[in-house]
Amino acid sequence: MKKKMLICGGAGFHGRNAIEYFLNTGKYDIKATWHRNADATEFYNGDVEWIQVDLTKPWDVKRAFYRGVDIILQYAAVSTNLKDAFEKPYLHVTDNAVMNSLIFKQAYEEKVEHVIFPSCTVMYKDLGTPVKEEDFLGTIGSDEVYYGAGTTKVYLENMCKFYSELGETKFTALRQTNIIGKYDKTDLDKAHFFAAMIQKINNATESVEVWGDGTEEKDLLSVGKLMELIELIIENQSSKFELLNVGSGKNMSIKEIVKKIIEASGKKLDMVFDTSKPSRNIKLKLDVSKAKDGFNWNNTFDMKEIINEYNN
Repeated sequence: MKKKMLICGGAGFHGRNAIEYFLNTGKYDIKATWHRNADATEFYNGDVEWIQVDLTKPWDVKRAFYRGVDIILQYAAVSTNLKDAFEKPYLHVTDNAVMNSLIFKQAYEEKVEHVIFPSCTVMYKDLGTPVKEEDFLGTIGSDEVYYGAGTTKVYLENMCKFYSELGETKFTALRQTNIIGKYDKTDLDKAHFFAAMIQKINNATESVEVWGDGTEEKDLLSVGKLMELIELIIENQSSKFELLNVGSGKNMSIKEIVKKIIEASGKKLDMVFDTSKPSRNIKLKLDVSKAKDGFNWNNTFDMKEIINEYNN
């Protein structure tokens, strides 16, 4: 008998990729939530049970769990970009804290088998060497751009651990790096760096504007590799709680990334760096050996192949 998987945020970037990936495994009956995207039910219509809910409301969370759930992929979130992190940092805090708290509580009460929660890496400081999960000591400087979002993520990681010890449900918190791939947001007002640069380069004729000085570094990971890891975790996690760094483990500078996108476009463009725009001059390196070794995960991918996904 197939297990029942609930994918929260099924109309979003991670959610659509999760639906596609786990449908293809043939192992799950999938229910997916959507909130504001009325076109969501057109995705995989007939193969997925779609339900419109507001996951900040307790009664809607209960409706999402109706008729039982075995596995939850919790990818519903208020998610924007670096500009909002500077100008409207509260957007990443309240609703995300509320919806995840309600989902974790309901999962505990209904004895769900496993919950996958996407955290992030903004709580880490650049130590000059690859950062392990245990290198975060529990505090985030109040002067940090992502103080609110990072503090919220740490609280929710702790709630995962709390409920895993309290009940029967396994929890996994994934400190994800910059995830890229098909179905990513491409609207320049909402898109993250990688998707935004692809759109800018597609529209450019002579030059392309890059925020910052180009020296900031990012660890990019394809969404397909993320889904492969989630499948391995669901099938092999024996502990009640796991906290994992998730990335490629290899950094590239903004300048290097933009150069690769330009090369893939076939255009000859100059880069114009605007240091007045929001930028985080960090070079954080992740140690992802716990995920790779613990779950026999291969995290390598072809960057050019991913760039092409955005243009197809």
